[in-house]
Amino acid sequence: MSERVETGIPGLDQILHGGIPRRNVVLLSGGPGTGKSILGQQFLYHGLIRGETGVLVALEEHPKQIMDNMAKFGWNVREYVQEGLFAIVDAFTGGIGEYAKRERYVVKNPDDVHELVDVLRRAIRDTHAQRVVIDSVSTLYLTKPSVARGVVMQLKRILSGMGCTSILVSQVSSTERGFGGPGVEHAADGIIRLDLDEYEGELRRSVIVWKMRGTSHSMRRHPFDITDKGIVIYPDKVLKVRRGVLFEE
Repeated sequence: MSERVETGIPGLDQILHGGIPRRNVVLLSGGPGTGKSILGQQFLYHGLIRGETGVLVALEEHPKQIMDNMAKFGWNVREYVQEGLFAIVDAFTGGIGEYAKRERYVVKNPDDVHELVDVLRRAIRDTHAQRVVIDSVSTLYLTKPSVARGVVMQLKRILSGMGCTSILVSQVSSTERGFGGPGVEHAADGIIRLDLDEYEGELRRSVIVWKMRGTSHSMRRHPFDITDKGIVIYPDKVLKVRRGVLFEE
């Protein structure tokens, strides 16, 4: 059996039958409001409190805003940053602004995948990162979908080769049922899909594991909530769609 990395997200390790196999690169796909960023940050913070170092690549949000948002869930990462146990790679500001001048890991040209990879490698080496989240990887190929699989494969070789267990956040539209880019589903070791659907007049969040190399996993769609302490998945409940209607079982 593969060595597992516990996500620390209530319910997720159960439906993964023990956690994510170590060194796997997992595509976390979903539409707006599904909780993708929260799940990634929760995964990193759980690692930190277990003594597992981490790196977050910020492509769509200011690093300070990310730390402020994490603190709202009780995930204070600033002390880990100061101790060199956690790093945020700033691929958002392009080095512009006073805050960016004080940062250690800045990608001056976020559109340059090679520069991002170089900075990411340095951050992983410096922190000895065991967990990595890239939020969101689809930003790197939104305007060039034909390179999507190649970008994911390049990141996979680096992340897995450096011993990291990683989550690549992938955006899709609210009506799209794919995974955020042509061919990316074949490049990733695992795919976890988050959805937001109407159920009896209200929106319900759900998660399904499409694939995960190295482990068996639940083949069902499970509901989850975003609480003030993060994401909670209900592995004993199942959401089903019948004749276009979502219902809970």
